[in-house]
Amino acid sequence: QVQLVESGGGLVQAGGSLTLSCVASGSILSRNAINWHRQAPGKQREWVAIITRDDTTTYADSVKGRFTISRDNAKNTVYLQMNSLKPEDTAVYYCQTFVRGNNYWGRGTQVTVSS
Repeated sequence: QVQLVESGGGLVQAGGSLTLSCVASGSILSRNAINWHRQAPGKQREWVAIITRDDTTTYADSVKGRFTISRDNAKNTVYLQMNSLKPEDTAVYYCQTFVRGNNYWGRGTQVTVSS
């Protein structure tokens, strides 16, 4: 059973920074692409970033240049460094991966950016 656990969310002022963590059970993070998504109140879930098995990264236009996704295989952890945060970044942030055809999500961590 794959488990993903996010942490690191919180309340921050606009222009501030937060780093989210996604810890996975086992060593799946080193063998699978990991996505970060977010869902703001009243809105559909939005894809944010991906890091592939070979550490290629891609970002949504809305966060490009401000967010950085990275991986520490030794810690089975993927990070999302978020800088220059804006009120519109307020959302619950989720990590997600596919393992052997199954789709796994964490429970999310709340990020609130005050203006």
